[in-house]
This record gives sequence, C-alpha cells and structure tokens, in this order.
Amino acid sequence: MTAPNGYRNPTEVNMSQMVLPCHANHRGELGVGQLLKWIDTAACLSAEKHAGCPCVTASVDDIYFEQTISVGQVVNLKAKVNRAFNSSMEVGIQVCYEDLSSGKQWKVCQAYATFVAQGDGTGKVKLKLFTPQTEEEQTEYSIAAERRRMRLLHTDIIKDLLVKSTIQDALRVLRHRQRKDPSGRHSPFVGLTALTEGDRDESVGDEVPAQKTRVESVELVLPPHANHQGNTFGGQIMAWMENVATIAASRLCHAHPTLKAIEMFHFRGPSQVGDRLLLKAIVNNAFKNSMEVGVCVEAYRQEGEVSRRHINSAFMTFVVYDDKNQTRTLPCVKPEPEDGERRYREANARKKIRLDRKYVISCKQCEVPVSVPWDPSNRVYLSYNNVSSLKILVSKSNWMLATEVNKVKLSTLEEGDILSFRLEMSLSIDAKQAFLLLSDLSRRHEWDPHYTKCELLQQVDDDDMLYHVITPALSKDNKLTDFIILASRRTPCDVGDPYVVAFRSVTLPTHPATDEYSRGETLCAGFCIWQDDDKKTRISYYNQFTPGFVSYITANIAGLSSELYTTFQNCESFLEKNKDDISVGLQNL
Repeated sequence: MTAPNGYRNPTEVNMSQMVLPCHANHRGELGVGQLLKWIDTAACLSAEKHAGCPCVTASVDDIYFEQTISVGQVVNLKAKVNRAFNSSMEVGIQVCYEDLSSGKQWKVCQAYATFVAQGDGTGKVKLKLFTPQTEEEQTEYSIAAERRRMRLLHTDIIKDLLVKSTIQDALRVLRHRQRKDPSGRHSPFVGLTALTEGDRDESVGDEVPAQKTRVESVELVLPPHANHQGNTFGGQIMAWMENVATIAASRLCHAHPTLKAIEMFHFRGPSQVGDRLLLKAIVNNAFKNSMEVGVCVEAYRQEGEVSRRHINSAFMTFVVYDDKNQTRTLPCVKPEPEDGERRYREANARKKIRLDRKYVISCKQCEVPVSVPWDPSNRVYLSYNNVSSLKILVSKSNWMLATEVNKVKLSTLEEGDILSFRLEMSLSIDAKQAFLLLSDLSRRHEWDPHYTKCELLQQVDDDDMLYHVITPALSKDNKLTDFIILASRRTPCDVGDPYVVAFRSVTLPTHPATDEYSRGETLCAGFCIWQDDDKKTRISYYNQFTPGFVSYITANIAGLSSELYTTFQNCESFLEKNKDDISVGLQNL
C-alpha cells in the first residue's frame, strides 16, 4: 500500500513541549502526571480532527514507561486516529524525548486511548469511517479491532485468574503453615503474604499493614481544570491519580518511588467545574522489586453528599531505585481483611498477566524456538498475538507476484531471514461458510496432504482451539513431524474486514515432544477471507517460514510452488463440495 505523494494523515497531531522546572519532580525529572496531561491533550486534538466535534476520553490502555525525562529536554508527541468504530475511535500516541545538545531521540512510551464523540446534546455521534492509506496505517487499523476486543475481555480475564489463584493460594498457604507450624496455629493471612509470587524470601523487614499506605485527597474542580466542554479534563484527573498513588507508594518504601507502568484508565462518567473529586489510593501488594497501587476517583457536588459517582480507577506499578540505579527490595504488605485480601489476590493476578503479556510480545519472529508456553492466564494474549501477527503480514505492501496458475496467484515476501508465501483465489461461495469450513482443522486432512492427523486437544472458547497435528514430512532423523497448534478465528469487526483464521505453534505442558515424532514449529500462518460481492469470495492463505527452513525453500522453490498450487486447488474443490452444507453454517461463531 503506497501513500499518495505528499500524503499526511489528516488526523495527525504533533506536539513538542520543553520540560521546565515547574513540570519536574524532586529529581529534576518530568512528572508522569504532567506527561499524562500532554498525552491526553494530543490524543483529544487528534480525535476531534476526525470527529469534527468535541470528544471525551473513554479509556487509556496500559502504558509502560521506558525512559525518564530531565529538565531542559524536549518531549515530542505524535497522535493520530488508528480506527473509528461506531461512536468511538482509537487514537495511537507515540512519545519520545529529544536531547537538544546531541539531537538524539529516545522512545518513552506508546499509548492507545479510546475517545467518544459528543454532539450538541449528550448523545453519541456516529463517526465517519477512517480509511488507511499507508502500510503502517493499515496495520494499526487491523490490529485496532484486536485491541478493542482485548479491552472488552480484560475484566473477564481477571475474574478467571482470581478463581484459579484463590485455589492455588489456599493450597500454598496450607503447605506453608504445615512447614512453619504443624499445629496449624499460624494465621492463614501470614502464610498468604509470605508466599506472594514465590519471591518474598528476600523481603526487607516486617510486614507493613496496607492501611498505613492509604491516601485520601480531595480536589475541587476549578475552571482551569476543565476542558473546552466544561467537563474536568481527563488528563488532569489522571495527573491527580498519579499524585496520590505516588504518595501511597512512598509510605510503603519511605523513599521516592518511580512509576513504571499504568494499567488501563477507564472513565465511567464525567465531572464538571464545582465538583469535588475524592481520590483514594492504597498499596494492594508488594512484590520483590515492585508494588501495585490501586487508585479510584469519586465525584460529589456538595459537602455531606452521601451518594458519590465513580469516575475512574486504575492500577499503577512502582519501583524504587538505589544510588546505583538498581531496584531496591521492598517490604511485604499485610492486606486488610476481606476487601483488602481481594485486592491483594487481584494484584497477583494482574502481575501474572503483565509477565505473560510481556513474554508473548517480546518473542521475536526470527528466534527459534518460536513456540510460547500455553497457559490459561496467557491465552487471551497468545490469541491476540496470533491474530495480530497474521494481520501484520497481510498488511505488508511489498509482496511480489511469483506465478499465476489457473487463477491461483502465488506471491512471496522476503524480510531478512523470514520468507513468506501468499496464495490467493476467488470462489463462488459465501465467505462465512468458507470461514467455518477452513477454521475446522479436524477436516483439514480432507484437502491438505500435509495433515495426516489433526486431533482437537482443547476447545478453549468459541474462537480459540488447540490441536495436535501430525504431518508426513520426515525430519533429519527420519521421523514424522508433529505440531501443537493454536487456531484463533475472528469474524469481521466492520464492513470490509476479512474473516480471519490464524495458526501458530505453542508449547503445551500436557503434550510435550516425544521420541515418536520430531516436534516442528509454525511461525505464522492462516487464512483471510473477504466477501468481495454477492457472488465472489476472495480467499488468501499465508505461511511464514522460520530461518532454518528458508535455505530448503530457496533450493526447492519450483517444487514447493507446484505443491502449494496442488494443495490450494484441493482446498478449492473441498470448499465447492461443502459450500451448501447447512450443518456447517449453523455452527456457533
């Protein structure tokens, strides 16, 4: 996808800010609260460029801060709309800082914010579509649908983890109590705090009651705190939240903490000039070198008012650096009974999610092994990564047409050590029907000779399945090759989106590699299916090969091309034969 000459995204907003002493903390570094204000301002301006009317912040995704910024340096922000849905849109913000002496720039963070357009009244506005013009815009546009899905699932992920972690914690506490005191006189509370994440052996000093870290602060919303619509500026609320969270964290460590990550801000309602905002923060849990602080914001109009409106909540992760810029070991936290214990367990669950997500995202495609361990807690991120990787591959603009036989096109893409293939064809079949047939790997052997056997190991949910695949390909030691495959499927998010079926290798603890087979790996593969019109459906199959296989492919490109064509023609016959199968169309999506 090539952009027109001189093209610039019409929603793009660039903002540069000099960091002055009034923006800095005691260390002479830019306060994160001030940075959040600038992020929200740039994102709002971009959203309003697209909407043509006032917009409000609905949420801000997780933010990870890679660098700190000193006084005298320049913060450069670039915001642009990635995708517009019905009445909401995703805005991507890139933040870097510039050293004026050297001219060098460093990445600080990347953020994704959701904005809702508001017209003259209080009702939402239906947004015009955003049409991507470049490869980068197409990629962000496609993945925006996946990020939106992740936001909607976030609460359910935490709930599922809590159910599992509660049982695991109970067993671990019981074992700990039996080791420490066979009579069982120890409080289970002590056992729980002593075993958090298995990393508390090096904790400093005694437990600190969470109550001692509690902070409550009231802010009166004045005209300077309001945006151009009269509502409290979202960036200002986030800055106040960061302030009370920092105070709570400092009460645990008796030092100046550094904010490293913020989990999603979710604005539940507006507040106006004249409102009082009650901000509450407390340390939910402390791990070896980090702590989680929970913050919530409630609004009320008059002093003594009983009912308060929940405005926002977020979770912030802090660390403390010593004189050598190494993270300090933190004290344990003793949570308050009942609600405090719940927050304590939830912090454990969120930490596991952060670690799983970081591991999944950090795995580079050029590295072998490419398989990521499968675990119920990381399933959503593996599914997201699976589909996103395929969508990124689809969005590439430098595909080269290799050959075309019987209206089947074969294209290739070389990027470094990675070689990818794309086969395309058009059929007279309903796109949804093709999607249902191709996403059922248990039938793959009917048209693909490379699938000798495909056993469904686990139906994770409606969209994700784990399979054990056996292929006739012989390895160097003359064994058949097997794979553990995660198959993830997606229906279109909007008109013009394809149906997607993505495949990738995972490691499943219950099905390790055996001597019977040679365990193989699938880097990125899958189908994209577009309904071009009432009669024609366009089907593309993608396959990305690992570096170790590239030399083989290069030497056997002609033979492989012929083999791919034959397989794809078998696929065409399979779809034509089953396109009127009503039972397939009745499957749950």
